[in-house]
Amino acid sequence: MNVQLLGCVEVRTAAGQVPIPYGARLLLAALAWTPNDFVADDTLIARVWEHRAPRHPVNALYTLATRLRKALPGPAFGERPAFQLARRRGGYVFAIDRTKVDLSVFRHSVQEARRAANQGQDELALRRYRDGLSLWRGGLLSDVPTAWADAMRMTLWQEYREARVHCAEVGMRLGRHDECVPVLHDLFDQLPYDEKVAGLLMLALYRSGRPGEALERYRQCRARLIDQLGDGPGTELRALHDRILRRDAELGRPDLVGAAGARPL
Repeated sequence: MNVQLLGCVEVRTAAGQVPIPYGARLLLAALAWTPNDFVADDTLIARVWEHRAPRHPVNALYTLATRLRKALPGPAFGERPAFQLARRRGGYVFAIDRTKVDLSVFRHSVQEARRAANQGQDELALRRYRDGLSLWRGGLLSDVPTAWADAMRMTLWQEYREARVHCAEVGMRLGRHDECVPVLHDLFDQLPYDEKVAGLLMLALYRSGRPGEALERYRQCRARLIDQLGDGPGTELRALHDRILRRDAELGRPDLVGAAGARPL
């Protein structure tokens, strides 16, 4: 059994998707966000109902928990249960192997990728970043229309974008600039004032034999910053622009990747 939060909230088994009633699905999302951790009743009530809690919210939670237990698949004969939804005094614990929750797997993969990158193991870091990013399926918690889910989506999108940027940095250090250009173009559109992304894209384009496009991206970034923030690019991005103009031969050095951008805004 696998719980998926990086998209619609779903439970999948080898036989396919498991239908979960709407209210029980909200409770599942609220619990699976931190699997194996105790979550207090008040926290769950706020996550599931916000300010529209029923008259007896603790009893309503109990009902949702019962529905969730009934909907989730039980173990086959002789197998250990895949999960346990346990009532504790004042709250619940959703006990499950973290490798069965896509959000937990994503975060673990990113942690491993960063550790590998810090140790100079870029090939391993690239694989771990790609493993984690491959789990994303579009709109996060997309069928959970609550303020809590909105806040979690903002947090997750930030983690996702940072992972994509770091993945591109590793790819650039490995000389895979052609592969990085489409990803960096996408990030450049999503993060119009992020000078680090702009710098990485400029460097990737330059190394791909497209210096004219690299300079155009600089002009575009500079115009955005001046128009929206009243301030031009920082020292690092201006220096990269000047080096591209000079066709600086050292721009191919892998150790320049980390300095390709400047101030993420």
